[in-house]
Amino acid sequence: MNERIDNRLGRRGFLAGAAGFGVAALAAGCSGKAGSVALPLAADEQRRLIAGMKPPKRARPLVAIVADNRGAETTDLMIPQAVLTRSGLVDVTVIAPTDATIAMIPALSIEPQATLAGFDEAHPDGADYVIVPAYHHDEREGPIVAWIRQQAASRATIIGICEGAKVLGRAGLLDGRMATTHWYAIDGLMRAHPAMRYACDRRYVVDRGVVTTTGVTASIPVSLALVEAIGGKEHAEKLAAQLGVPSYDAAHDSRDFHLNAGWVWQLASNSAAVWGHETIGIPVADGVDGIALALAADAWSRTYRSKAVALSSQAAVLTADGLKLTTGGRSARETDLTQSLDPAIPPASQLDRALKAIAARYGKGTAGFVALQLEFPWR
Repeated sequence: MNERIDNRLGRRGFLAGAAGFGVAALAAGCSGKAGSVALPLAADEQRRLIAGMKPPKRARPLVAIVADNRGAETTDLMIPQAVLTRSGLVDVTVIAPTDATIAMIPALSIEPQATLAGFDEAHPDGADYVIVPAYHHDEREGPIVAWIRQQAASRATIIGICEGAKVLGRAGLLDGRMATTHWYAIDGLMRAHPAMRYACDRRYVVDRGVVTTTGVTASIPVSLALVEAIGGKEHAEKLAAQLGVPSYDAAHDSRDFHLNAGWVWQLASNSAAVWGHETIGIPVADGVDGIALALAADAWSRTYRSKAVALSSQAAVLTADGLKLTTGGRSARETDLTQSLDPAIPPASQLDRALKAIAARYGKGTAGFVALQLEFPWR
């Protein structure tokens, strides 16, 4: 079965960028950006970042991950939910404006655990942390933006994962602050918020109650940094080892992530191969690892050759960390290829496994382009 993908960064966005700016400009990378800060991680910088994420209110913090029902980035949402739930240190709720299904981008769908209004009624003092994934729709105003402003005013720490920084900007939280976002979006964010200062070479940035991150896979290190801020370094390092994450500090080489002629050609070539687009089925059941699933589904849905779907005889399953994943009862007969998760490897290692499988099926260039979109260092 062939199915064209609906990618968060999208064919339209990448192709327009490549045509509008030219390959030379797109390859300029991080060091050429006015107002950027490109310094090595100072000896005490990590400690200060962690200190800046300490719980602002409760001893046992309340975390709200706020999604747009119409489209929220898969990994940006599912990984913080899973990592923080597994820490055992916080209470996590995924909320949205309505109780309708959350269509995640580029793959999967889940049910919200509360609405914005329901959360406010249950927790009139607000959240300790609000996590904002990237959204598919680019609203200037709306219930989410107003709600984030309200939470910031109540002393919640606001965390924008990847292009979730755009939403923070609309809420007025970036002006005068250091911040970052996905490599492809940083120029637009700086134009929209000229008073924002771009922090280059950092996977996550903390500035006075506002946290921002680089691209999609930064959701893992920033979630673990938050665990350290709440429960201490030993607790976070133990969890990181269980997940298969060797390091979660803020160090990052932004120069590795930019479009060049090769990537533009790969994008155009894969997009043009309309006869070779595939549906990739990932079998799921109750207790499925949400981290492994999110990484695999996200990667397979960014090839511009394929889209991942969840396979189950049930209409919905619960992840190991309590998210209700809707599947529609889809069977393997409706897909071109089945890719099972490997329970024998740590969940974070699923991304490397998926990239190797993508390289075997579509070529190493496609796998590298997926890693580029995810802002994941992969060779």
